[in-house]
Amino acid sequence: MNYIVFDLEWNQSPGGKKYSNSRLPFEIIEIGAVKLNEQRQKTDVFQRLVKPQVYNWIHDSIHEVIHVDYKDLEEGDPFPQVAREFLEWCGEDFAFFTWGNQDVMELQRNMKYYGMLSMLPGPVMYYDVQKLFGFQNGEVPQRRSLEYATDVLGIKKEDDFHRALADAVYTARVLEYLDMSVVRDYPSVDVYQNPQKKKEEIFLSYPDHDEYVSREFPNKEKIMRDREITSTKCPHCHLPAKRKLRWFQNNSRVYESLSFCQKHGWVKGKIRIRHTDEDGYYAVKTLKNIDEIKAEELRQKRESLRQKRQIKRQSEKHI
Repeated sequence: MNYIVFDLEWNQSPGGKKYSNSRLPFEIIEIGAVKLNEQRQKTDVFQRLVKPQVYNWIHDSIHEVIHVDYKDLEEGDPFPQVAREFLEWCGEDFAFFTWGNQDVMELQRNMKYYGMLSMLPGPVMYYDVQKLFGFQNGEVPQRRSLEYATDVLGIKKEDDFHRALADAVYTARVLEYLDMSVVRDYPSVDVYQNPQKKKEEIFLSYPDHDEYVSREFPNKEKIMRDREITSTKCPHCHLPAKRKLRWFQNNSRVYESLSFCQKHGWVKGKIRIRHTDEDGYYAVKTLKNIDEIKAEELRQKRESLRQKRQIKRQSEKHI
């Protein structure tokens, strides 16, 4: 299997959000990648500039960071050509590695814009080296910059950051230092191409939590009436955990609950409702064991929200 460590640079509307293309808010302008074998040895590199088709100038903040001129991009190749070359270069058997959780999504969004998404079937599994570095260094959920990681690991800085190939090379160097048992335990899944049918739903079990991604629903209300979505099981033994706090709404797209497993204690549930480009909805549910202190914090949170809503209802009655 090839390990493909890649990085993207992208542009956005130079006129601000008002003039942004809703189908392509971030247009990829550079792809850089390093190919490693299973011993994490470098076997090849890939670097291409992409000729812009959507935005006719580089946003000032983007230009300040990546130092690429528009005239340089004019010499690049169209995105469909670059994307095809990149996927062919990856080979038939590969795994993606990135610094952070956005590159895989933006690659798919750009491919969708050009009608190429079938070339990269989803949901796409990948490895978030930024998150894995945090796990190994006991810093999760905090996310560190790539430059911070290179400093901590004593990696020599030979090129400037914020160019696609340079950042891919630095990410590959960080990967060399990671414990592969940690890497294998924590794969990530990008759900830009979310499950459409029940048989496509995703169930992932990690050392410290379980994660489930539902099929698509036409509205949020139907999501919270689905038994699989609202069920709570212990992430250790995977047996049903008795609900102590019913699912309550934290904000418009997040629900939380508290359950109890007789063998492994408290289980916190969190459901995040995601909105698709086609105006559908799906749920990402996380179940994690917590201690008594965090369980009590969750009880207090629910009570505080209940009181705030009660006060709001009473004030509305007097208007």
